[in-house]
Formats: sequence, C-alpha cells, structure tokens
Amino acid sequence: MDICVVRKLGEPGHKEFAIVAIGTGGIMLLDQDLVEELKIDEKTLKQIIVREWQELERREKVYRGSRPLPDLSDRIIILVYDGIATGWSMKAAISIIKQQQPKEIVVAVPVAPPDIYEELKEEVDEVVCLIAPKPLRAVSLWYEDFSPTTDEEVCRLLAQNFSAEKEILETVD
Repeated sequence: MDICVVRKLGEPGHKEFAIVAIGTGGIMLLDQDLVEELKIDEKTLKQIIVREWQELERREKVYRGSRPLPDLSDRIIILVYDGIATGWSMKAAISIIKQQQPKEIVVAVPVAPPDIYEELKEEVDEVVCLIAPKPLRAVSLWYEDFSPTTDEEVCRLLAQNFSAEKEILETVD
C-alpha cells in the first residue's frame, strides 16, 4: 500500500466541485469548458492552482518523506478512493500511475455517478464501484462520517504499512 497524492481544485465558493486536478509529477487536468462556463478569470484560476500546488508538495513531503516513489512497472495497481463526483482526482491519479506502465490498473470506489463510472471503464482495466446513483448529488451523502483524514492519520497508517511490509520482507529473506 502506498499513496498517490492528487488535489482537486474546486470552483471558487464550492471547493468540492472540481474544475482542475493536479498530481505528483506535474500532472494537471483542466476542465476548460467548465472554467469558461463558470466565468472563472485567468488570475483567479492561477491563484487557485499555485495555492493547491503548494499544498500538494507539502503533503507529498509529509506523507512520503524521503521514501522514493514505488516502482509500479508491470504490477497490478488497485487505486482506491473514497468516492467519485466529477472524476478529475481519479483521472489525475490514473495519469500518474500510467506513466510507470503498470500491468493493469483497477479503480475501486464505493460510489460514483454512472456517467463517470462509464468514462473510467475506458481509462483503466477494471472499475469496481458499489453504488452508481443517478443523481449522485455529493459523495458525503453516502457516508455516516465523512470528516477529513488528518495528516497524522495518513502518516500513522502509512508507517504501519511500511513496518508490516518490512517485517514480511525480512521473513522471506
């Protein structure tokens, strides 16, 4: 288990409605039609992008530390996410993973809108989605508790995983 750091950039005043997604390695996906439709000026868009790049880099340093990115080439990768609304964050993660030429990519989510579910099936080898309601409205509606995961929780879970992984490798050697 590892982490693929991506950030969705929300519409001003509605942070959960993604208009751009960015990810490790310089990945940036922009819904230009939506930006134009929402009349988001270039200056505002640039401010959002700069702020979110800084947050992405901060998270990457906190979560990964000095650990290098794992070699994903010729592996089966399962991308797990808490739910998909617009699909931009997942598409950014898929772009990051595809750069390493994995054997297969599987997307696993509890909830996604039917149209995005179908789009993702064209992007990856398999999509596992428990519920595809129409309309979705918001991912948070499908959870009893949708509070954000803290940096401390992420770091603790990753440390537990790497500790267990190290123990397994030492046992095999």
